[in-house]
Amino acid sequence: MKQLISKVFIASFILAGSWLPVQAQVPSVALTPGQSLGAFLDIPSLPNLRDIGGYQNNEGLYVVRGKTYRSNAFNPMNAQELAKLGQLDLKNDYDLRTNAEIAAAPDIISSGVHYTQFNVMADDADVAIPPDQLSILFQDPKRTAEKFGGAQGVVNMFTKSYRGFVSMPSAKKNYRSLFLSLQNPTSSPNVFHCTNGKDRTGWAAASLYALLGISKDKIYEDYLLSNQYLLPFHQKEIDAFTAKGGDPEIPISFFGVKPAYLDAAFDEMNKRYGSIEQYFSKGLGIDAATQKKVRAMYLTSAASIK
Repeated sequence: MKQLISKVFIASFILAGSWLPVQAQVPSVALTPGQSLGAFLDIPSLPNLRDIGGYQNNEGLYVVRGKTYRSNAFNPMNAQELAKLGQLDLKNDYDLRTNAEIAAAPDIISSGVHYTQFNVMADDADVAIPPDQLSILFQDPKRTAEKFGGAQGVVNMFTKSYRGFVSMPSAKKNYRSLFLSLQNPTSSPNVFHCTNGKDRTGWAAASLYALLGISKDKIYEDYLLSNQYLLPFHQKEIDAFTAKGGDPEIPISFFGVKPAYLDAAFDEMNKRYGSIEQYFSKGLGIDAATQKKVRAMYLTSAASIK
């Protein structure tokens, strides 16, 4: 596998017409921005594992690759998958899940990776349903529809949660801790994740991209890639729910993402703070000098594979 990846790197540099020694060390250099690294590395349990790097911002700078990754949860993970994940040389694993989610499916990671929990939903933990409980709930479509008020009820629940990502004290506290950890030069390579890597993780990535000057269109395009990776991953559950007479839009709304979800978070941010910089400074307590450090760490003028 390592020999194959090395050949891909060399071919990529020849095609790009430049030699980028830093990028040569990371598998994602061969991928387009937002492409599933889990699929590329053949790690079936991590379809939503991605390098956040590669995107170009409004000043022509690129987000550095190989520094920070986003993912769904590292459970289940077998020995072969762990070995493949080892190619990323991770130093830190930042888990955004609740205590109940972690208890049901704790991360399985290499001993050399430092693990930290940032419980974003601590103030509204009931919304984050552990996968085992969600599986049981989906066995009874009628009960599920009644509990959530159908597919629209699920959408309403998620839009409320996304507003909470901006307004809840536990969210502000833990996103602050996450971003301060990310700007520590000794913390990378690192990864942040929740259960499916789409909601708490989705807002973390979207708000970081906004701070780095990535366009709104690109932010939404990246955000919506979770549907491409997660809906096939959960297809058996969706099909089983539908076969029992359930509305497929209910599990699709759970396992996927919608523009309305991210709209809610950005709307809440703009109402409360007016700009991404003010969200970071007033909402998260991350001052302008630290924001500048984040931009310096994550942005480079070196052309990336697009």
